[in-house]
Amino acid sequence: MKRLFSNIGWLLGGRGFNAVMSLVYLYLATHTLGLEQFGYFALIVALGQAITGFANFQTWQFIVRWGANGEGDEPARDSENLREATGFAIALDMLSIALGTALAAIVTFTAHLWLPLPADLLWLTFGYCVVSLAAIRATPTGLLRLHFKFATATAAEAVQPAIRTAGAALAVVFMPSVMGFILAWAASEVAVAIALWVAAGRTQRIDLSALSFRRIPEKHPEAWSFVWSTNMSGSLNIAGKQVIILLVGTFGGAALAGGFRVAAQLGQALVSLAQTVSKAIFPELVHAKENALTMARRMANIAVVAGVIAVLVALFGGRWALAAIAEDDFSAFYWAMVILSIAGAVELVGASLESLLVSAGRAGTAFAVRAVPTVLALVLLDAAIDWNGAKGAAFAVLGSSSLAVLGFYVAILNMQEIRITLGSEDETGEPATPPSLP
Repeated sequence: MKRLFSNIGWLLGGRGFNAVMSLVYLYLATHTLGLEQFGYFALIVALGQAITGFANFQTWQFIVRWGANGEGDEPARDSENLREATGFAIALDMLSIALGTALAAIVTFTAHLWLPLPADLLWLTFGYCVVSLAAIRATPTGLLRLHFKFATATAAEAVQPAIRTAGAALAVVFMPSVMGFILAWAASEVAVAIALWVAAGRTQRIDLSALSFRRIPEKHPEAWSFVWSTNMSGSLNIAGKQVIILLVGTFGGAALAGGFRVAAQLGQALVSLAQTVSKAIFPELVHAKENALTMARRMANIAVVAGVIAVLVALFGGRWALAAIAEDDFSAFYWAMVILSIAGAVELVGASLESLLVSAGRAGTAFAVRAVPTVLALVLLDAAIDWNGAKGAAFAVLGSSSLAVLGFYVAILNMQEIRITLGSEDETGEPATPPSLP
């Protein structure tokens, strides 16, 4: 737990820096572009991140899962298993770039049929998608997490908000348009990818001769099942954020998409915190299997308290934040921001529960639990927007998050089966009785 909280501390420090920088570039973008132009910008970014999320395999989880030796507190270092896991991950990254580029071409050049994007922005959109795909960085991130180099990873990831903020400032002066801000975002993606690969290369020698789609699956028959389950779970997380923004633009127009993006960025800061908790706890759950259940329970308890505090902050400080950061046109999205903050609090509670399922080899269960409410939210989004605009869309997100976390909780109630998977037994040799969850 001590190392876990230390790792979370480093990640939160990085998130804190990112949050401060994001407020700066959000202020610059909204005041420079206005509601509708910012909506175009939000749609382009959401489309690029959605395509990258769908095409990207969660290779950092593969490295942590198969690169660890599973013995003691320290991960495997320079082992053949880690070498092959890294080669498998890089091969999957290359596949992601190829498939994602094809998907980007199809989606971008049919976007005029379903997205309120001007024709002169389509090539810019495609270019941003390709850059985002080329900057996939899950593999170096996984190597740093396997070695518990969270401080190093945090320093490398800080490059992104720093470049993004500097680029936004330059855009205000030299190119105050959607293109200027998209170029700043693209530059930040490339810069952070380079920083992470350099940091990972200094931590672990990367042997490109180990690239293979066969070696890891030959050793671990469940490998491809884990690959597709984690990829689909990651895709669902993207659907819950970026695809929602795209569909808000489809059903409500660019201005509504822009306002919803601001509300989501301010209100769902806790989702980023949930991802931080998940990223920090997953390597610990893999390495310390006998304490995994207790660790997840403690983190869920802490998350409940943190979630309540954050929602209260959004409720009482959200109106001021919208007025200070965005223009007056964005003040109508206050209640959407509050609802999304509640959804973020729910996700924060569920982060450790979902990680527990994945670390126990139940990535398929985690995917199924996440899939049903996410699809339901997407199906009902049009009706939700017709009912209450941005607030209706926010309620759809809240409903999806609540059902997913409830599903994680129900799945973990069958803790005896998970204890067997984790290999934990009591003194009699029988599977240990699980402690109660909050």
